[in-house]
Order: sequence, then structure tokens, then C-alpha cells
Amino acid sequence: MKVDILSLFPPMFEGPFSESIIKRAVSKGLLEIKLHNIRDYAAGKHKVTDDYPYGGGSGMVMKVEPLAACLQTARSVNRQAKVILTTPRGRTFNQKIARDLSEENGLIIICGRYEGVDERVKELFVDYEISLGDFVLTGGELAAMVMVDAVSRFIPGVLGCEESAASDSFSDGLLEYPQYTRPPEFHGLSVPQVLLSGNHAEIANWRRRQALKKTFANRPDLLGSARLTEQENKYLRELAGEQIH
Repeated sequence: MKVDILSLFPPMFEGPFSESIIKRAVSKGLLEIKLHNIRDYAAGKHKVTDDYPYGGGSGMVMKVEPLAACLQTARSVNRQAKVILTTPRGRTFNQKIARDLSEENGLIIICGRYEGVDERVKELFVDYEISLGDFVLTGGELAAMVMVDAVSRFIPGVLGCEESAASDSFSDGLLEYPQYTRPPEFHGLSVPQVLLSGNHAEIANWRRRQALKKTFANRPDLLGSARLTEQENKYLRELAGEQIH
């Protein structure tokens, strides 16, 4: 997959994209990331990329002309790519969106800054507006890093174990079950005996119940859209009863 990132601060990406899984994906040719400095496309001696908002108000707004020119360059070599704008008013990013984006022919991510981007950028060029959540960052660079990382996990060959992405939190609508490794005992806490039993059916059942329990405790809002059996719904009712008492 080819990903073009349009930013006023491209050096911010050097650390995150030069380590670990992203670095290996790039070196294998599974992922191609190209950074574009929006300021390079601004006119005038001072390369101004922002201006005061029409109608008044605090802060500055990113200008449409530099972004349009930068987008044109990115699109010239990534013609079928979907254009994403990082913005607090966008759809909240989640595992399903990450999976869907991984199936696109390419992505172009615009990193918003200041009070936002001239609305005409969205109207003319943007396919998706995406937010990381109900909070505001200093800029869209961090959001772009998170999206690239999450999307890349679904690209075949990127992860060492192809089953990892399928069993991640949110993949089946629930949070992931607890994980353990050696040693079997640490500071008086032991690994649950079922995980040492070798009984795969019992292990799978334990993990499912633990995922339900963790989701019920930390993200009960997810349970409404999860596919649950009657037995699992009964278990949740038992958990709710324990919570009341």
C-alpha cells in the first residue's frame, strides 16, 4: 500500500516510521510512505500556509491553495488513493475503519493544523474526515501516525503472525482477554491454571469469558453491537448482578 502524508511538519514522522513493524513493512516493500511538506507549495517569499478566518474568531485557518497544489502532486502518483482529512469533527477512528482502509488502493492523509482547514478543501478533495476521539490535538500528525500504524496491521505480511490482527481488541466487538507468559508465578500472582492445561476448548472458553468480563468492566458500550450467544448474555447478566450486590 502507498500512503502519502501532507503535513507542515514532516520531520515529526521520522522516529515513529523508522522503527519496529512500520520500518520492516517499508523495507519489505509492503508499505510505501511518502511525506509532503505543504509549505513547499505555498506562494511568496515567506511561504504562508495559513490566514485569518473570514467572519472573525481566534486562531488561523490553513489556506486552500497550498493544500490543493500539494494534493495534486500526491495524486499524480497515487491516482486511486482515498483522501483523508484528520479533524476533530470527523468519524471516530476504530478497528473496522482501519480494516476498511487497508483494502483501499492507496491513502492520502492531510494533517490538519491550527483552527482547521479551509472548508473548500473538504468539499473539493476529501473522501473521509477522521478523528481519533473526543479531544483536540495540536495537529493531525499524531493522528496520521496512529492511522498508518493501525491500517498497516491488516496488510498481509506486515505482522509476523497473521492471526494477531484477527484476535486484537475490537476485532470481534470485544476487548481482548488477559495475556500471560513466563514465569508462571510472579510476586504471588500465578498464571490461571486453565492456560497451562493444554485443553484448547477450555482455554478458548476462558478467554471468551474474560473478554466479556473485561469489556463489561471497561467498555460496556461495545456490548450492544457484539454478537453474543444466549449463554454469554446470561453471563453478562450474572456480572451485572454481582456489580449491584
